[in-house]
Amino acid sequence: MPPTPQHYSVLLDTLKTCFPTPVSNPIMDGYFVHTVSGFLDRVDALKSAAPVLGQQGEADYAAHCDLVMPEDMTSVETITALLADYCRGMTVWAHPNAQANVIPPPTIPSITAFIAAALYNPNIIWDEYSARFAEAEIEAVAMLANLVGYDPAQAGGVFTFGGTGTLLYGVKLALERLTGGRAMTAGIRRDYKVVASGASHYSRLNVAAWLGLGSDNLITIPSTAQNEISLTHLEATLRDLYQRDETVAAIILTLGTTDAFGIDDLAAVADETVAAIILTLGTTDAFGIDDLAAVAALRDRLAAEYPLPFAPHLHADAVIGWPWLVFQDYDFDLNPLGFHARTLRALQDTLDRIRPLHLADSLGMDFHKTGYAPYVSSLFLAKRRADLALLSRDPAAMPYLYQFGRYHPGLFTLECSRSGAGALAALANLKLLGKQGYRVMLGHSVEMAELLRERLEALACARVLNDANFGPVTLFRLYPEGVDPAAAFHRELTDPGYRAELDRHNAYNRRIFDATHARAMRGEGGRCVPPRSPSWSRAWPTRP
Repeated sequence: MPPTPQHYSVLLDTLKTCFPTPVSNPIMDGYFVHTVSGFLDRVDALKSAAPVLGQQGEADYAAHCDLVMPEDMTSVETITALLADYCRGMTVWAHPNAQANVIPPPTIPSITAFIAAALYNPNIIWDEYSARFAEAEIEAVAMLANLVGYDPAQAGGVFTFGGTGTLLYGVKLALERLTGGRAMTAGIRRDYKVVASGASHYSRLNVAAWLGLGSDNLITIPSTAQNEISLTHLEATLRDLYQRDETVAAIILTLGTTDAFGIDDLAAVADETVAAIILTLGTTDAFGIDDLAAVAALRDRLAAEYPLPFAPHLHADAVIGWPWLVFQDYDFDLNPLGFHARTLRALQDTLDRIRPLHLADSLGMDFHKTGYAPYVSSLFLAKRRADLALLSRDPAAMPYLYQFGRYHPGLFTLECSRSGAGALAALANLKLLGKQGYRVMLGHSVEMAELLRERLEALACARVLNDANFGPVTLFRLYPEGVDPAAAFHRELTDPGYRAELDRHNAYNRRIFDATHARAMRGEGGRCVPPRSPSWSRAWPTRP
């Protein structure tokens, strides 16, 4: 028998209970809190000694391909239980046994910022749609401009859809500076080259392709053993391009990879030579950091030799490495936080590479990595706010927007809808942690990495692969008994006749990884206690 029809107004009253109340209502406010609390209780029940919620299983995606939208409504309680169930198998990134990529535990205030944005739904393309969420973005931009060394009165920036978004903004701004803003309307009418280090993030491929440059115009420069761009190869490549009258739209350098923390030399590239130079200050695989200072110097030298009509745009992909700037005013001699000597050296060497960040014309900063905020919270920051006008659209194309108010980033942003969550979460952490809090968090990560490296260096079977990189990521390789790790690794890289041994060593490391992973997934793991070795005990500073 079919259900008795109900007037839509009856159903509407039911649906109203599915939304937060727009005015203060203790009963409905309590219902909302109770619902969220019930969700948290259900998820908490999934926690265990293993670094996942509940049990991981093999998803059968094909079984879901024929699903159709349900006809009838469902209760809030039913959906809340369903949402908790969808958390099953999710990795708990803050768990000691979870060591995957650079995915941080978000702070409570940054989570609260996302809740605030979810509740009140700001769209920060316009202050009329975002109120003080827009103010939060302006405040965060000013703080970070000051941290980098930009003039906050002249700098400008927007939070966007991840590190790829910051890189896309950087290359797009480079193209518009090169063409005087004509590419926005006339498009790209010639080939422009993008030069990147081999250790830079693969998003460079996305950016070149999606901007219409084409991935064929992306030139990869070899990286050194320290996961930074080879200045020798970079100079040779640029000279070859200039001699053939090619225009280089961007050079992508790395300021902190997530695998080996390679950092390109930023200060070695800067003046007005190529169309744009993009440096990476912290990749997400090896934490490689390009030598920004060295690349800036190279750009200066080449600018004197090749009469290029346009100043190059220097973009730093610093999504991982930017927080190390908080150590700019740390007293490394007094060392008030008591870091060990190896840690101090690592922090100071990284800072030396990150410090020239102010030489860049624009840069990218992620808070959902080393900023301890939820996904997605990424800032594109430009040294000259006026440059952003090159990305602007004609306001006449949007007659119903921007008729009042004083903050109109939607005139130049790629996004026509932009959440305020990332900006508010970033501001929350900047104010919560301050420089001191970030120093503690980053210093602890590096201290643990240095402790791990010291232990690995003491093993006859281990080879640390990124010992010249100073971030929190440690790459290492293990070898069977009787194999010299240094000699074997060298032959693996250089001797084609060593291929069979290379394959065996790869399989050996895979078995160790699988066994370690299985142990972690069972919730087994030991607490890491610093050894009482002479090298670490001597590292503590002398107290007055």
